[in-house]
Amino acid sequence: MLRMLGTTWWVLLIRGIAAILFGVLAFIWPGVTIATLVLLFGAYALVDGVFGLFAAFGARSYESNWWMLALGAVASIIFGLLVFFWPGITALVLLYMIASWAIITGIVEIVAAIQLRKEITGEFWLILAGILSVIFGIYVFIFPGAGALGLIWAIGAYAIVLGIALIMLSFRVRNLGQRLTST
Repeated sequence: MLRMLGTTWWVLLIRGIAAILFGVLAFIWPGVTIATLVLLFGAYALVDGVFGLFAAFGARSYESNWWMLALGAVASIIFGLLVFFWPGITALVLLYMIASWAIITGIVEIVAAIQLRKEITGEFWLILAGILSVIFGIYVFIFPGAGALGLIWAIGAYAIVLGIALIMLSFRVRNLGQRLTST
């Protein structure tokens, strides 16, 4: 898994940047309508899923657990497509879709992090991203009645923190990947 992440570190970087951009846009446009939020989330989920699939299929020749990354990526793409093909979505359904997506991708990230921890010690950025995703998803399920502004800010904050964690992970695995290839 370390070899796979070391060669595709830039995918994590792009995912992190996309998450931060999504989060910043949520804060810049707090009065955004739910329809715009739906489109922003759909676009983010699709980008996240496409890059996740790219990383997964790039690693299938040398990583036996590549399918776990592909599963998380497919979930992202499905949620993104549901958002675009179901434009009449309500705020509550959107909340539950976002919560489900966050929990599923969080679990996949935690499982991937556990596999990664078997290869190196002290690596926690991916598990942090997974834990944050699961906590965020559970929070949204428990408190679905939060106001639209609170939801937008919570989603924005989550995306920014997740993006930072993914960017930190990308640099960490890039450096480890460089060390592996130079030895």
